[in-house]
Amino acid sequence: MTAIRVHKRNHRGESLWHYDGTILARTENMIQLEAFFNRDDYAATYHTFRRGDRMVEWFYADRWYNIFQLHDVADDRITGWYCNITRPAHFEADAIYADDLALDVMVYPDGRVLVLDEDEFAQLDLDAADRQNALDAVQEIKKLVEQRDAPFHVIVKGE
Repeated sequence: MTAIRVHKRNHRGESLWHYDGTILARTENMIQLEAFFNRDDYAATYHTFRRGDRMVEWFYADRWYNIFQLHDVADDRITGWYCNITRPAHFEADAIYADDLALDVMVYPDGRVLVLDEDEFAQLDLDAADRQNALDAVQEIKKLVEQRDAPFHVIVKGE
């Protein structure tokens, strides 16, 4: 298995933090990796992230988002999908760079969708094209969930 370092940057391309993962699949425009939540437990209003939670992550060079499938540390059950709205990722041989645009989408195992950080997104100094691409990405994620397209294909209607 090949290790890769993920670099999360803000909307200006300034480094916020980085972490390591293991590549599961790679194409020209997509990298799927596995990583583990390596911070202290964090209880957000929409989800609790626990140290050791497993994440299967998809980064795209041709899409304005990435997707983290969240697995509980205790039993590996899927607890949801956290989707970051970002500029398309930049790939290197051993690194991924993603510019976070503050806007996020939480998808629950029953298919509910919650858009997060709209106020923070509204405050960013983005040009009109980046702003529209970010808003379009939210709609694209909602459509993937509604149609149960991968990686949301495991959502069971009516749960």
